Amino acid sequence: MTALTEAQRAAALPAARALRAAQGRRVPARRSADARQPNAYQPPDVDLARSRSPRRSEAHRPHRGGAPTARVAGVEPGPSGRAIDTGRPGPGSRWVALLRDVAELVRAPAALSVPGDVIAGAAAAGTLNRRTPGLAAASVCLYWAGMAANDWADRELDAVERPERPIPSGRVSPRTALGLAAGLTAAGVGLAAWAGGRRGLATAVPLAATVWAYDVKAKNTAAGPAVMAACRGLDVLLGASTGRAAKAVPAALTVAAHTYTVTALSRREVSGADAKLPVATLAGTVAVAATAAGATRAKGWRAVLPVALAGWYLTHYGRAQARAAAQPDAARVRAAVGSGITGLPTLQGTLAARTGAGVTGLALAALAPLARRLVRRISAT
Repeated sequence: MTALTEAQRAAALPAARALRAAQGRRVPARRSADARQPNAYQPPDVDLARSRSPRRSEAHRPHRGGAPTARVAGVEPGPSGRAIDTGRPGPGSRWVALLRDVAELVRAPAALSVPGDVIAGAAAAGTLNRRTPGLAAASVCLYWAGMAANDWADRELDAVERPERPIPSGRVSPRTALGLAAGLTAAGVGLAAWAGGRRGLATAVPLAATVWAYDVKAKNTAAGPAVMAACRGLDVLLGASTGRAAKAVPAALTVAAHTYTVTALSRREVSGADAKLPVATLAGTVAVAATAAGATRAKGWRAVLPVALAGWYLTHYGRAQARAAAQPDAARVRAAVGSGITGLPTLQGTLAARTGAGVTGLALAALAPLARRLVRRISAT
């Protein structure tokens, strides 16, 4: 190519500068436009304010001001995070309330007066052995069955006289009470057969029948106290069913006589009684104490123990009857009934000690103070 002359170069130079200037203005503008287009090397612009993860649900969002409020039965978190009592009992509270209602229905503390029947009978028959606890458990089941059946049978009367009881108050339904009574009866008879064999079963069946006969039929008749006394007498013989039951008959009659006095008083614990009734039952209690502390096979301190325990029994139960005789209103009569129930372990201990089982007698008598403490929470009558 032929070289340009100086004149040509001078003429072309302004045009070249103008072309470069024009190109310099367009290139930045083109790059700016290209920068706004996505390509494989540069991702599109991301709006961080709008591209955050989806908002957490209320269940996952931490509680403002501290840890999440724990859910407690009957308690809900309020708007400010503070716990609010809703007044609705939780599952645990409902179970506790149900157990307490059932315990009140069957007079649970009064069951402490029951094993002593079996133990006294077994001691009299000379068969106080490993079978005795099973027979005692059968006795407790039958006793609780009788209490549940009693309230089921008296539900209409209790609605008037004792509306606070579990059935009339609606805390326990009549169907539940009846089912519980039937189930406990079956359990008691079954335990007696398991622990005492055929002879234990042969005693438990009439005992259960007598309990139901009292609750359903005989209770409000003149024969009521005698039928209840028969229940306790058979209970003593249940303990002797694995040995010579004839030897336990005196102990059974003694417990039956005590039961007669308590039952006679219990028929007046709502309306009150004439003063003659507690006077008569007190005389019977003196005779029971004298019989229980009678001749003994033991020697030494064991010979004195039955007398001491009989005196304790007479003081506890007799004093309550004396107060009822002085003022035979419903409260005093009911207190005497409670003393008769909680004082029975002392009488049973006396009978056991009379056979020479001094330690066993003391252990039974020790249940009396415990029973008195428990009936302050749940009535035994």
